Amino acid sequence: MRGLKASLAGLLLLLAPQVHAVDLAAHVAQYKLSLESSKGDVASGSGTMTYEVIDACDGWAVRQRLAMVLTNRDGQAIHSVSDYTTFETKDGLSMRFRSHQLNDGTPPDDVAGEATLTALGGAGKVVYTLPKADTKTLPAGTLFPSTHTIRIITAAEAGRKFLSLPLFDGTSAAGGQSSSVVMGGWDKAPLPTTFAPLAKQPSGRVHIAFFDGDSDGTQPDYEVSMRYFANGVADEMSMDFGDFVMSAKIEKLTVHKPGC
Repeated sequence: MRGLKASLAGLLLLLAPQVHAVDLAAHVAQYKLSLESSKGDVASGSGTMTYEVIDACDGWAVRQRLAMVLTNRDGQAIHSVSDYTTFETKDGLSMRFRSHQLNDGTPPDDVAGEATLTALGGAGKVVYTLPKADTKTLPAGTLFPSTHTIRIITAAEAGRKFLSLPLFDGTSAAGGQSSSVVMGGWDKAPLPTTFAPLAKQPSGRVHIAFFDGDSDGTQPDYEVSMRYFANGVADEMSMDFGDFVMSAKIEKLTVHKPGC
């Protein structure tokens, strides 16, 4: 189950654009998970994921809840539950975070704290309160998750094909990550969708590989492919945990009107 924590996040930096180049939609998306493929002992898998974005005027409040049941080839079922929340200011300079993960047979894994940057594109630090009091530095160029999403969409709209930059999402006590993003083109003409809030939105395919801070950079900790719409909603995902891949298909979507 390598890379499971990296999925919290649930999903990068262009040097020039402003943070607000993309307006993220306040929304609640519910996904159905199913096993797409397996290279290891996982024989079947299912689950649900709920992703919620709240426009809090001065910041984005995000919550992602994921529940999976994986069955191995001996018929043993393993339950995995995670609950991940962040509050990221819209200037991209600070983020509070909390992550709770529970897998059958293992103690709960809790991570919490606050991260700040000196400037957009600058260095920063993380002050952890869980699992223990600790402080770690973040390299220049680090982005938080919502700003990360905005930069991916901005880059895709501009015709960029590849980005590789630091990220901090608050899912690990080890500090920051690095990520490589490949963009497969941007469709300015809306594509067919059954969800009215997405019917007039341009969209594009992206693939993101996440690497832990202590990684040698050759093997990603987690990978995800998705179709992003211009408002930041993803309607389908393929989540690669290394030994197995889960497919996430959106089943219900509610988009809220801007409140600020």
